[in-house]
Amino acid sequence: MRMWRIGGKLISEEKLFTGIEGIMDDREAGATQSEAAELHHVQRSFVSFLETLGEVRRGSRVAIIAFPVSNAKEIEELAERYSIDMVLALSQEAREKIEGTGAAEIFNALMATMEELAQFDAIIVCASDLRIASSKRIFGPSVFSIELGKSPLRSDVELDLAQLEELICSLLENDDIGTQPRWAVGPSQKRTDEIVRRWR
Repeated sequence: MRMWRIGGKLISEEKLFTGIEGIMDDREAGATQSEAAELHHVQRSFVSFLETLGEVRRGSRVAIIAFPVSNAKEIEELAERYSIDMVLALSQEAREKIEGTGAAEIFNALMATMEELAQFDAIIVCASDLRIASSKRIFGPSVFSIELGKSPLRSDVELDLAQLEELICSLLENDDIGTQPRWAVGPSQKRTDEIVRRWR
């Protein structure tokens, strides 16, 4: 654990970052800046400063689901450049590994993923025509799609990154994809990351 000696004070890295994480978790859970400040014994202006310091972008929550694709890594890199909240890009090989796991495990992961995606304002689905149609029936107007081909797709398709980037940019510039960002209770980004890891 790193410590800093500043004048007569000894500053703990662990205590500092644990405190910041607690403030951000409370804000994400719906606490006002004033409520979070009071809970953590700091000034409201400090909470505002933290949010400004760490802000990546404003706007609606966006997810990308793409399968089966040959350029999953490039899709993830593109999503990272635009600070997309969730990206799940799978090759056919990765998909087949998942299909080889137990039915109960797949069902649990699927239910958790659908529950999480329901919190998103925009879901970009890059898949076969039938998978896109199913996604639209489940999530409605939140789904924006790039068709990779006719179902069934059992081999990798290279997703057009320029087309994906154009769609991402149009969504991030369009304030109408959601009324306001919907923040789920609790540390939603951690939960999202955990769900993505379950599919890998």
